[in-house]
Parts: sequence; structure tokens; C-alpha cells
Amino acid sequence: MSAADRPPRVGVPTTPDELLTTTRSVRLRLDLSRPVDLDQVRECVEIALQAPNGGNTQRWHWLVVTEAGLRKRIAEVYRRSFEARYPPPAAGEAAGGGVPAGGAPNGGAPAGGVSDRMLAGGRHLAAHLHEVPVLVVPCLELGSRPLTAANQAGVWGSLLPAAWSYMLAARARGLGTAWTTVHLDAEQEVADLLGLPGDVRQGALIPTAHVLGDGFGPAPRRPVDSVLHLDGWGGTGRSGGGA
Repeated sequence: MSAADRPPRVGVPTTPDELLTTTRSVRLRLDLSRPVDLDQVRECVEIALQAPNGGNTQRWHWLVVTEAGLRKRIAEVYRRSFEARYPPPAAGEAAGGGVPAGGAPNGGAPAGGVSDRMLAGGRHLAAHLHEVPVLVVPCLELGSRPLTAANQAGVWGSLLPAAWSYMLAARARGLGTAWTTVHLDAEQEVADLLGLPGDVRQGALIPTAHVLGDGFGPAPRRPVDSVLHLDGWGGTGRSGGGA
């Protein structure tokens, strides 16, 4: 896509559609030198608490990490988990080192894998996570309900919509965030650092900072008709009109 064909970038969104289509995971453009007002973070969490959750049980908890030493220790766990999942490229290999989700090296960035561009952004974030001024870890208190091998949508549906709401609220305030879960490969290590009770599980880690640059635009996505199924799998998403 040429520069002329790209949708215009938006600074602070002014409409719901702009907010929903321009909230990106920001890895390369987080401002690592500018402090974040914790009152703004608190506002974002308060807004996130309006998200749907099963039975209105509100079992979410929000760990907001600003202390430099603790951020550094969490970042060390994150970096180690990232490099275990996506080993640094060997000599002569492309810097991005495109790696499919299954972990096999492939510089071609196959469908379903991780593109070189995204992987480069991920490496940058892993290298600089300790410098991000605020790390937010949304958690879910499970109580006596254990995680099982069965479909867990009903469990995480009580946390992940709220985490996304937090990111939207941050975007509306000119802040950048990134949805990350790599540290969950070593979840217990971070739980120990944060002093989490045994029945509290982490759902994500959301770096939060001001952003550099001139805003964000919609990301490339598949055409809607390639993923929309009407009245069953494979049903065309196109309708000739409706009653």
C-alpha cells in the first residue's frame, strides 16, 4: 500500500469509530522518557470496570506497577520469556527473524505467523520494557474455580473485555498501550514478584506510556466477507436486503 492509499492518522480520537479503529498495540513509539499521570491510569481502570463480566461478580484486580526496581524485575522475566519463544536471529538471518506461532524459524512471515515487522517491534519492547513508566497487569480472582483444559471463554470473558476497555480509555487520553501476554510463559515468577494470592491469575501485561509521532490509523485487516459467516460456517456475509 502506497502512502497515498493509507488512511489518515488520528491523534486523539473524537468519535467512537475512530477510537475503535485506531487503538493499536504500540511497541516502537512509546515515549520512555515522559512520566504518566497516575490519575489518568486510575480513570482508565475505573472506566474498564464498566465492562461486562460473568454474573457481575467483578472478580478482576488491577496491578499498576511504577516502581523502577519492580518494573526491571518484571521486564527481565518478560525478556527471558520472549527470547525463549522467539530466539534472537542467527548471524546472517534477517533481524526480524520471522517466527511462526509454532516457533519454527521462517523469514517469510507465513500466514498465521509473526511478521518480521511485528517481531522487530516485539524485540524492541522486550529490550525496553523496564523503561516504560507504567505496567498494568489485569488479573482475575478465580476463587475455588480452577482453570481446566475445557473451553475457558467463560472464565476470561470476565476480564479480557475490561482489559481492552482500559486500552481504549488510555487511547482516548492520548496514551499508548500494548497487549502483551509473553510473560505468562513464566506467570508464576511474575506472580511471586507482585505477591499475588494463589487463586489470582494474570490475563495480560499492558505497558502504558505517552506516544511519539503523529497518531495512528486503521491497521490492515482481512476483508470482512472473508471472515463473516451468515447462518452457519461458509454462509456468505452479503445480504440482498432484509426485513
